[in-house]
Amino acid sequence: MTIHKMNFNNKIIWVTGASSGIGKALAIALSEQGAKVIISSRNVEKLEEVKNLCVSPNKVKILTLDLDDYLKLDKIVGKAIQLFGEIDILINNGGISQRSLAIDTDIEVDTRIFKTNYFGTVALTKAILPYFSARKKGHFVVVTSVVGKIGTPLRSSYAASKHALHGFFDSLRAEIYNDNISVTLICPGFVNTNVSVNALTGDGSKQNTLDKATANGLSTDYFAKRMLKAIAGKKQEVVIGGKLEVFAVYVKRFFPRIIAKMIRKVDVT
Repeated sequence: MTIHKMNFNNKIIWVTGASSGIGKALAIALSEQGAKVIISSRNVEKLEEVKNLCVSPNKVKILTLDLDDYLKLDKIVGKAIQLFGEIDILINNGGISQRSLAIDTDIEVDTRIFKTNYFGTVALTKAILPYFSARKKGHFVVVTSVVGKIGTPLRSSYAASKHALHGFFDSLRAEIYNDNISVTLICPGFVNTNVSVNALTGDGSKQNTLDKATANGLSTDYFAKRMLKAIAGKKQEVVIGGKLEVFAVYVKRFFPRIIAKMIRKVDVT
């Protein structure tokens, strides 16, 4: 799979959740394509490691942020723009997952998941939106999930937060169409990252184990290449996963009762 360098060469792209997993792979892949990359997360040490893995570390800038502290993100945007002078694409990738039954999940855990996955992402988007609108160009890329289209067991609030992102960004896409601003929703299936290790359990503690399905998921490098192809094509929504996850999305659309029965039986651990 080839991605023409002209798509990202010297483009200024801001990636959240860039210290590991999909975000890390995106930063490295974008650097290979000649992009200028701003990488963000809470962990500056891991961001330094990612920067050093990039082909052109001198074209990678680090900007720490905490999506949970979403009321302060408007100030972060100004700093981000100053790093390279402008921003072309914002990739909203930061987030946290869940592994617990709804009945066992404290409401504080539901709230924390929404603070990170939904309110953090929306606040950062709203903070940079006036800048994109004034320039009459820009591109929002949002990493949601197949679970943002099909709720599965042990992920009730995670699924809800990802469904909410689809609602927000589908509405936003229509509102900003005349401003020449694009919105691309990326729906990953299982990808081999630490997402399940860091997933919250019912009491808010980390699961600290790697799910079998996650371990057998797509490699982050392959996923990043597929995702960059979707971004370059300014796709509205793309599902990237194994055959089962992609098939499930189509079954959900046309045969919802069948998918409901399948989900009750599937092993999502």
